Amino acid sequence: MINARKPGVVPVLVTTVLLAVTPAYAKHHKKHAAEASTPGRFDYYVLSLSWSPQHCASADRQDDAQCGIRRYGFVLHGLWPQDERGYPESCATTMLSNSTVEKMLDIMPSPELVRHEWAKHGTCSGLSADAYFAAARGAFGAVKIPAAYESPRAAFQTSADDVERSFQGSNPNLRGDGMAVLCRGRFLQEVRICLDKDLQPRVCSHDVHDVCRGTVMVRPVR
Repeated sequence: MINARKPGVVPVLVTTVLLAVTPAYAKHHKKHAAEASTPGRFDYYVLSLSWSPQHCASADRQDDAQCGIRRYGFVLHGLWPQDERGYPESCATTMLSNSTVEKMLDIMPSPELVRHEWAKHGTCSGLSADAYFAAARGAFGAVKIPAAYESPRAAFQTSADDVERSFQGSNPNLRGDGMAVLCRGRFLQEVRICLDKDLQPRVCSHDVHDVCRGTVMVRPVR
C-alpha cells in the first residue's frame, strides 16, 4: 500500500458538487465509450485529490464550509473506475441511504458530493456502497501529502514534474507515470493517482495525463 499518512494529518473533503463542473473535471468526464457501462467492468482506479485553496479562490465559494474557519490543502475529490480507454459512468440507479452519507461526512462533508460520487462512479465499481466508500477512504488516507503542500502560508511556483516528484519523495512506491497534475489556467487544481483494483500504484493510461503548461502557481492555505 501507499505510505500511511502522518498521525494527525487528516485532510478533509468539504466541497460542493459544483467542483464537478470545472474544466479539468469535465475533461475526465467526457465519456469515450458508446456501449453501456457495466458495474465492476473496468481496468483500474483514479484517485483524485483537489487543491482546496484553488477551489476557495472563487468569490462565490468564500462562504461554503470548505472555505470557512478551517482551511485545507489537498482534499479528496473521488475514487473513479477507469478503463485503458475511456471510463464507465452511472452504472446503476441505486440510491444511498442517509446513514451511508452521514458516515462519509468527516472526509466528504458535502452530502450532495457523496451522492454524486456514488451515482457517477461508485455504482460502476461493482462494490456495495459501504465497500466502495471504505475503499475511497483507505486510498485517500494512504497517500502521504508532501510537506510543502500540508499548509503553505505563501504562494509558490513549481511545475507539474516537480509536483509529481514531491509526491514520489513522500511516497516512494508511487510511479512517475502513475500520476497526473491538472491546472486551472496556471494554478494547481488537482493531482490524480492511478491505482489498480487492489489500490496499489500503477501506470496511468493515455487518457489520464498532465493538464498544466509551464510554471504552476500554488495558492496558499489561508
